[in-house]
Amino acid sequence: MPVLTKAAKFDPGNLYATPGFMKKVNIDYAISALIEHVGGSWGCLTNDDWKANNDALEHGGRLLSVYPLPNESETFYVITEADRSQTTFLLPSEY
Repeated sequence: MPVLTKAAKFDPGNLYATPGFMKKVNIDYAISALIEHVGGSWGCLTNDDWKANNDALEHGGRLLSVYPLPNESETFYVITEADRSQTTFLLPSEY
């Protein structure tokens, strides 16, 4: 079981995952990504996108993290809605 090492900066709300994501990512890896996401580590974003997330965290707005798929050159998204009601895990092709 992953150990929470970062303080959560927000409540992710209800959690959802697309079928494509569920086929490619095991639950332990998804939980690790969620811990990073709610801790404010946004993954593989540009500096501008990282700043946009930090601004959204402080002032409200949607939060996007991008993480690598295990053992692949592809990535996946973790998106929390602006009202913090839900967080969705999905592949870029499912966006």
